[in-house]
Amino acid sequence: MSKVKYIRTSTIEQNNGRQQTNSNDFKKLYIDKCSGSIKLSERPQGKKLIKDIESGNITEVHINSIDRLGRNIIDILTQIEFFTERKINLYVENIGMVSMIDNKPNPSFKMIVSVLGNVAEMERTSMLERQRQGIELAKAKGTYTGRLYGTKMTDEETLLKYKRVAKALKKGGSLRLACAMGECSLGTAQKVQRLLRQVA
Repeated sequence: MSKVKYIRTSTIEQNNGRQQTNSNDFKKLYIDKCSGSIKLSERPQGKKLIKDIESGNITEVHINSIDRLGRNIIDILTQIEFFTERKINLYVENIGMVSMIDNKPNPSFKMIVSVLGNVAEMERTSMLERQRQGIELAKAKGTYTGRLYGTKMTDEETLLKYKRVAKALKKGGSLRLACAMGECSLGTAQKVQRLLRQVA
C-alpha cells in the first residue's frame, strides 16, 4: 500500500518539472503526455494507475491541480467517485485539500472541486470562442494565413510548414530533437518523417 502521484502535461514538449517538485515523497510517479480531453482511463499511465488501484497497491493519489484528471466537470467528478468508492484518498496540491477525511467523503472538497472544474471548463470554452472570433476577424481583414477549420494541409504544405522538422530528421536527428527544433508535437514530427520516407 502506498502514496503515488499522477502527472499530466499537454504535449511532448511541455515541461512537467513543476509537477515533479516533490517527487521523492512518492512510491511511484505516473506521467502522461497527452491532451486533457482524453479520459484518464484511456491514457497509457492512467490505465496503469487504475490497474494498480484495483490491485490494492495504492492508498493515496496526489495531483498538482484538478484539471490533471480531465477537461470537463463530468469526467473529473466521475474519476473522483472512482477513487472514493475504492477508499483512495485524492490530494490536490494547489488547493491543499483531500477527498476523504477518516475514510469518509469530504463534502467541502467536492464542492470546491465542482466549482474549480466548472471554471476550468468555462475558461477553455471561452478561449476556444476567442480563438474562433480572432480567426473570423482576421479573415474579414484578409490577414488570416492559417488553414480553415476542417481542412487538411497537403503533403507539400506540411513539409513546407515544418521544414525545420524535416531538416532535423534529414540530418539524422531523433524525433524528440525534431519536435524541439520545429516546436511541434511528436505526432507532427512522425507525420513529417513518414512524408520524407515517401519522397525519398
